[in-house]
Amino acid sequence: MGTEESKDEPIELRPGGPTVDFDHTSTSVHPTDLESIFKVLEEDITTFVKDELKRMKNILCPEGSERLKETAGEKEQNKSNREAFLNIVLNFLRRRKQEDLANSLQNKLHEMICRQKLKTNLTRRFRCLLEGNSREKKPNFVNQIYTELHITKHGTEGVNSQPEVQQIEAASWKPAGSETIIKCEDIFIPGKDEPVRTLMTKGVSGIGKTVFTQKYILDWAEDKTYHNIHFIFPFTFRELNLLKDKTYSLVGLIHYFFTEIKEAGMVNFEECHVMFIFDGLDECRPPLDFHSTQILTNITEPASVHALITNLIRGKLLPSASLWITTRPAAANQIPPEYIDMVTEVRGFTDSQKEEYFKRKFRKEEQASRIISHIRTSRSLHIMCRIPIFCWITATVLRS
Repeated sequence: MGTEESKDEPIELRPGGPTVDFDHTSTSVHPTDLESIFKVLEEDITTFVKDELKRMKNILCPEGSERLKETAGEKEQNKSNREAFLNIVLNFLRRRKQEDLANSLQNKLHEMICRQKLKTNLTRRFRCLLEGNSREKKPNFVNQIYTELHITKHGTEGVNSQPEVQQIEAASWKPAGSETIIKCEDIFIPGKDEPVRTLMTKGVSGIGKTVFTQKYILDWAEDKTYHNIHFIFPFTFRELNLLKDKTYSLVGLIHYFFTEIKEAGMVNFEECHVMFIFDGLDECRPPLDFHSTQILTNITEPASVHALITNLIRGKLLPSASLWITTRPAAANQIPPEYIDMVTEVRGFTDSQKEEYFKRKFRKEEQASRIISHIRTSRSLHIMCRIPIFCWITATVLRS
């Protein structure tokens, strides 16, 4: 009697653990249903394997630019399946003596995951537009308020020594067609003679240089364009000044500012298309020295931060990288012209761009129209509103 009762009791797997009742009748499946289930399962697995193998082949293609496109939910759902399948693929490749191909696939997938983490963090960092003192309670999102700027392209001629106010007024009277206009998305497109490695963008204070680079970074981070760039690392000279007494290698400097790169253990950038953005050359203290700074060619060799930047600009350190430097005109001559491939200048807003800014700033059409009409009546205000920061000041004053 006691023995029969013990058969009905659930079997305990471990002390304090869950119990399992081995009631086989409750989990039985009819053979026909089992055949149907496994047929669907076979189709699902086959589709998954084909898709993943196609994805991996695209990643390994030299001209391929495969990007992670999953949403956050899809990424979590598929992560374990993809990792397991990757291990199977790597195992089969190595069994077929394709060690180099296996290592290349593993490294590129690691790079893609690292890049996606960087893009996520840069999107979070640059999606909001900082105007004025940035104390507005409601954040301004770049994609909602950003207005195209008037940007010109010209040679690496000498520095304009005019006071900035005179430069603004002179620019407002330049005849149409006297300048080469360039769009944001075209600034790094190679010219007919040589590719653009180092670009300098200059402009007076408050003209929109920083916001211009911010929009560029955000468009890349959101996968809208610039798909040929693998990594963008933005710096400001203001924050680099704080490290003037410290030494880093180029890899160490990247790891210091971008922890996701450090956590991923990524140290090889020679095979990637990397872009460095250095904002605010006019704030660099002390100025860069291109005459006596030591030559560096190894991205793991420690040196001062200024030596790293100087050798990046010289093309000695990571020559495959692209560089974008912004500055006020008076500081542009800190970099010898032979190291600059192209110069662009942010001229601020044209008349139509001024109006577009206020229409974006004030969603109510009537309110925006009143402000635009008011600006047109004042010649001096109309000229000064060529500078975006003055547009923000005007909008703030007239709103209150």
